[in-house]
Amino acid sequence: MEILLIRHGQSEADILHVHEGRADYPLTDLGREQAKRLACRLNEHCPPDIIWTSTLKRASETATILAEEVGCMLMKEPNLMEFNNGVLAGLPREVAATKYPLPPGGRKPHERIQNGESEIEFRMRVEMALSKILAESSAVVRIAIVSHGGTISNLLRAILQLPVPTDVKFATGDTGMHIVRKNDNGLQIISLNNTEHLYNQ
Repeated sequence: MEILLIRHGQSEADILHVHEGRADYPLTDLGREQAKRLACRLNEHCPPDIIWTSTLKRASETATILAEEVGCMLMKEPNLMEFNNGVLAGLPREVAATKYPLPPGGRKPHERIQNGESEIEFRMRVEMALSKILAESSAVVRIAIVSHGGTISNLLRAILQLPVPTDVKFATGDTGMHIVRKNDNGLQIISLNNTEHLYNQ
């Protein structure tokens, strides 16, 4: 099986410079154009059989554009949502830094942000989503998962069997795509954070 991990396109929160997380902002016009460019690339080079998506607008809009271009099934999975950042959702970053500063030394992996979740809970939620997706997609050759930067980082950590407390992070640009191949011999990383569709005409 080939697994495509795809981040959503630019959202309105990116322009407003607010904490996004569970704040449910739609795509911008640029974000929709980014998704259309990626859709053309998928259609030409690596069309998925199924697309699984987070239920937040920025991801589900991106996934819908991809699914319509490729002509494949679209499945929504709430556990693919971004980190539940509780009280920070939608707050301007400078306000959040003053009102809800990080504790000295940072927040411990088991500590929840107010009205949100901990890093451990986030990782376990993502592991549950990945297990479900792989089990329910076992009969197909290629799947795409459309989600968010933090979620994708955790999906890659889970796929690579990295520990929960780890400093390893995976950057993903707008509509960036990671490709992982999984077979009986193990895992093969094909590419990370590919965004060439945004620059090639």
